[in-house]
Amino acid sequence: MEIREGGLDEPEVIALLHDHVARARANQTPGGAHVLDIAGLKRPEVSFWSVWEDGALLSCGALKLIEPGHGEIKGMRTAPAQLRRGAGAALMAHILSVARERGYRRLSLETGTTPEFEAAQALCRQFGFTPSEAFGDYEAHPLSKFMSRAI
Repeated sequence: MEIREGGLDEPEVIALLHDHVARARANQTPGGAHVLDIAGLKRPEVSFWSVWEDGALLSCGALKLIEPGHGEIKGMRTAPAQLRRGAGAALMAHILSVARERGYRRLSLETGTTPEFEAAQALCRQFGFTPSEAFGDYEAHPLSKFMSRAI
């Protein structure tokens, strides 16, 4: 697997992100979907990576600076045909490594509470994320699960 910084102009990445945004907005909480579209992922406070193998896109994800020392994992999505191959775990390990290099002290994320988010929650728990309070501009909501970990 190869993890590449960027890739937001790659057709495969664009298609995966369009699917990610569409699914998030179709199943959003009353407070709204907390997903970044491509324009949001291109903002200066966001770093984006894509995971590839043999020319196929496996996964993508981003790290957003919330405040000095605190980052948020955004846009993690694995291509449906590439599930259970370790791409999400490889990307999560990479994002944690980058956050450490940048001197972050905490990483947080927001995900859903419905059954389709269980795999994402399991991956986060595997990497030491535990339930937390809402952070940044988020407000607590029963369909949002907040997780965080110290680095």
